[in-house]
Amino acid sequence: EMSEMSEKSNQNIAHGLAWSYYVGYLKIVLPRLKKSMEEFSRAHPNLLACSKTWKLHILFPLSCDVCDDLEKADSNIQYVTDLTETILARAGIKKRIYKHSLYAIRDEENQLWHCAVEYATPLQTLYAMSQDECAALSREERLEQAKLFYRTLEEILKGSKECADAYRLIAYE
Repeated sequence: EMSEMSEKSNQNIAHGLAWSYYVGYLKIVLPRLKKSMEEFSRAHPNLLACSKTWKLHILFPLSCDVCDDLEKADSNIQYVTDLTETILARAGIKKRIYKHSLYAIRDEENQLWHCAVEYATPLQTLYAMSQDECAALSREERLEQAKLFYRTLEEILKGSKECADAYRLIAYE
């Protein structure tokens, strides 16, 4: 009965999305990211000189409105290249490819920073659910789920030794 009530009031969405994102993606890619950044830095010493940016910068727009092209979302962001791919057998897919894009980001002091940046993709699911009448997720519920997703993922990652210091979560309105 409690489970049914939680499901009808959309209380389990964010928790499930956070765990799925962590177990199915971040736990796979984050432990390998620093090595990929080190390899790239050796090959391109001018681009990744600042090792404090050698993390995956994960964007969390609380509106859940995720843009597919970061360069169109912000003129201070320019795509540079893709980092080395990780190829693994996963869930019946022989050569699943995981890769990250490297961007040059100009800050307010006009300094360029090079880092891997991407949106938290489960936010697209929350957004789509709020657009689909079958899901019955209101804009207010979507905002609450986005905040809960962020907090849950933050807690999960804090407890993950293999992902330590390999990410930066960036929530914004």
